Parts: sequence; C-alpha cells; structure tokens
Amino acid sequence: MLEASYNLEVLEAGVDEAGRGCLAGPVVAAAVILKPQTTFDWYEVLNDSKKLPENLRESLRKLIERDALAWSVSMIMPEEIDRINILNATFKAMHDSIGKLSPEAEFY
Repeated sequence: MLEASYNLEVLEAGVDEAGRGCLAGPVVAAAVILKPQTTFDWYEVLNDSKKLPENLRESLRKLIERDALAWSVSMIMPEEIDRINILNATFKAMHDSIGKLSPEAEFY
C-alpha cells in the first residue's frame, strides 16, 4: 500500500503516468490531492495501477474523482513526443497535470 502522505502540513499531490512504455500513442499523467488526514475505504487497494484489473482501475478512478480535493489529467500526443522525446513528454505531462490542480499543490 502507498503511504497516505509525506507531510500533513501542506497540500501534497501524488502524480503518475501511463503510456511511457508504449511504442505508439499518447503519454498521460494524472495528479491528485487527497484531503489531508482523511481515510478512504478504497485506499487500501491503491498501489500500482498498472497491476490492477481494468474494471477495478475504473471503479477506483470514479472514487478518487469523487473524494479528491483536486485532480487533473494531462496528455501529450505522439507528434509532440516525437519532437521532444518520451522522457521530456512524460515530465511535461506530469508538470501540466500538477499545474492544473486547484487548489494548488504545495508539495509533489
């Protein structure tokens, strides 16, 4: 299971990407701020989304969107990946998703 938080004194965002290992298609990153010091019944299931069955991943997505203080998703398309490379595209998607959070993350 993932640690609930690193620092309870600030708004902390978790960020992850998908699509970095694909040969074609976009790279997608999501950023989430959960309410500090809040326990969610679904939290025990979270760990590596890539290891979860698709139906459970979809169910968790809906719960996270419902319960999160803030969340956002960003996508970098293949044309931009070709121009800036996959590593930079991954970082860009992550920074873009963090930048769209409202309220803003103080730590990520």
